[in-house]
Amino acid sequence: MNAQTKESQNNITPQMSIDILKQGNLRFQKNIKADRNLIEQVTETSTGQFPFATILSCIDSRVSSELIFDQGIGDIFSVRIAGNFVNDDILGSMEFACKLAGTKLIVVLGHTACGAVKGACDDAKLGKLTGMLEKIKPAVKAVKTPEDNSLRNSSNIDFVNKVAKENVHLTIEAILRESDVLKEMHDSKELKIVGGMYRIQDGGVEFFE
Repeated sequence: MNAQTKESQNNITPQMSIDILKQGNLRFQKNIKADRNLIEQVTETSTGQFPFATILSCIDSRVSSELIFDQGIGDIFSVRIAGNFVNDDILGSMEFACKLAGTKLIVVLGHTACGAVKGACDDAKLGKLTGMLEKIKPAVKAVKTPEDNSLRNSSNIDFVNKVAKENVHLTIEAILRESDVLKEMHDSKELKIVGGMYRIQDGGVEFFE
């Protein structure tokens, strides 16, 4: 499998991008890798890169987008931050990836048992982490059940996963609200923005389309 070229990038639609990632995730779950020579791809991309997707995910060591979607050198832009939320710097990076570098898809990828989400649920306090977790707390508030405060913490993994999923949806809303560039591309169908959840238990990804 060769690295992406400008021609192949141009021929990939937003929906095809999702399908490529889905197929890659199925290979990952079956422990099958696409036939590619990564060192050859290093050479092929030495004069330019033409990724087809941009993936915003958590820094969690178990959630490497290149691995869980079985992608090679030059296939995807990978943006990683604890809790997979956006700020101005991340939005600027996404605008570069989509408007200037040509990616057709943004995936906001949460995952089960997310440590950052657990910290937000528990109102954790620690240096700069305190302010970072504030970005995730709107998702905590948005999940209305259970109402019992004794069950709204990291010990309730179902609650944690509901918050993680809500955080994905709120992040997509923030992208469309705060980036005129990406919203315009989304509205014109040049770009698709979808959410997903990675299951740390079995390696599968559920897309929200």
